[in-house]
Amino acid sequence: MNLDPPTFSRFRHEGLELAFFDEGDPSGAPVLLIHGFASSASVNWVYPGWVKTLGEAGYRVIGIDNRGHGASDKPHDPALYHPPSMAGDAAALLDHLGIPEAHVMGYSMGARITAFMALGHPHRVRSVVFGGLGIGMVDGVGDWDPIAGALLAETLDDVDHERGRMFRSFAEQTKSDRIALAACITTSRDLLTPADMARIDVPALVAVGTKDDIAGSAHALAELMPNARALDIPGRDHMLAVGDRVFKKAVLEFYAAVDGRQ
Repeated sequence: MNLDPPTFSRFRHEGLELAFFDEGDPSGAPVLLIHGFASSASVNWVYPGWVKTLGEAGYRVIGIDNRGHGASDKPHDPALYHPPSMAGDAAALLDHLGIPEAHVMGYSMGARITAFMALGHPHRVRSVVFGGLGIGMVDGVGDWDPIAGALLAETLDDVDHERGRMFRSFAEQTKSDRIALAACITTSRDLLTPADMARIDVPALVAVGTKDDIAGSAHALAELMPNARALDIPGRDHMLAVGDRVFKKAVLEFYAAVDGRQ
């Protein structure tokens, strides 16, 4: 398998047309991948080598472009971007593919969506991997309101907020719909409570880079769940942790343990 973008298909949910790929071994255990804010299934999972890594390990690898991102529809109404709605998209994709249950892995915003999927559709989730988001899922990840302003600014030169410039630049590189992303960042940060996290009883891996200044502690989040462990991804920040070899190795070992193959 190479790192070229796979063939995307489309399905409809809640009036939106959503893009996805379905790669790897069709008979393998399914892994559903949910990308982060301002990213896409290709940027988050194909180019960093996750589809190749999981496919070569014998998994069926499914990735969704979240609403507002990639090749999926991009509504401009902030009310459409709450995490339970995007978790519903992910569950509907499993319905579309006739998959009863999957390992679900999300990165950053995708980790939050994964948590809401585990709570709202628990019978569909075999395990969860939360990448790039630790206790920030409960405590918050700081003031992101300037991100929306940065996305809506006339030009990048008009943005002086450091994190805003980072996401505005990323959005321009990926040729994203900046109005849709601004709507998404406004409502996609719903927090979970410690009691919510305690209800997620499937096997869980929480993986955060040691230089990540956004995610919050992986260990603090893992402690809230009955069947979770934390992974420190050494020397990686929020943007670079996603494709790290330590992260990939840990996920493969985690899945092998969950599936009883080690």
